[in-house]
This record gives sequence, structure tokens and C-alpha cells, in this order.
Amino acid sequence: MATDAPQESAGPRLVRPYALTSGRTESVVDLPIEATLEVLPSARTATWPEGDLSAKIIELLASSQSVAEVSAKLHIPLGVARVLLGDLVSAGHVRTRATISENTTTDERRELIERTLSGLRAL
Repeated sequence: MATDAPQESAGPRLVRPYALTSGRTESVVDLPIEATLEVLPSARTATWPEGDLSAKIIELLASSQSVAEVSAKLHIPLGVARVLLGDLVSAGHVRTRATISENTTTDERRELIERTLSGLRAL
């Protein structure tokens, strides 16, 4: 028996990237792809809705990650990661850590480059 009603797919539904950011394409904070982030105490005491992407980001940042790593590990576009991370920074739940300073050793610089490249490859 044929029906004109659209069939629901049994597969996963795809969410458009702009839906995750309420249509925003720019972060309120400048976040280079190599910027490392850390969770602040306010994020651990906040109540996050079930399945909320911000909660997943906070969980992932339990061990310091770069913007590129967050994007790759959560399988979200880099621009979406930047917007969501910028929201968490401006809300006081996450802060960026200095990636390179005058005192950064050659080994630390190499490690940063390797982590960034690894995150970019995963994209």
C-alpha cells in the first residue's frame, strides 16, 4: 500500500551547524585553533541540560585541550567549536591558557605544534 506521507528515517538526524550556535558564525572571544583551554570551578557546579553540547565540552576539557582538539573529538566544525567555546569563556566557565610565552622551551613549542597538527588531521 503506497502512502504519500514522508517516511521517517531510522538513521541519526543531522543537526545543521548553525542550529548549534543559534545562527552565530563568530565567537565573542578570539580563539586561535592552538589555544588551550581549562575548566573553571563555575563549570563544575553549573547544571547542564541532558545531552547539552556545552556539558560535553566541559567534560572533554577535564584534561586541557586545544580548540582544534575539541572540534575534532566532538566531531563539530571548527567554527562551531569556536563559538561554543567563546560562549563558555565569556560566561566564566572556561579560560584560555597562554600557549607560548618568552619562557616557553623548544620542547614545549614542539609539543604544541604536534598537538595542533594532530587536532587538524583529525578534522
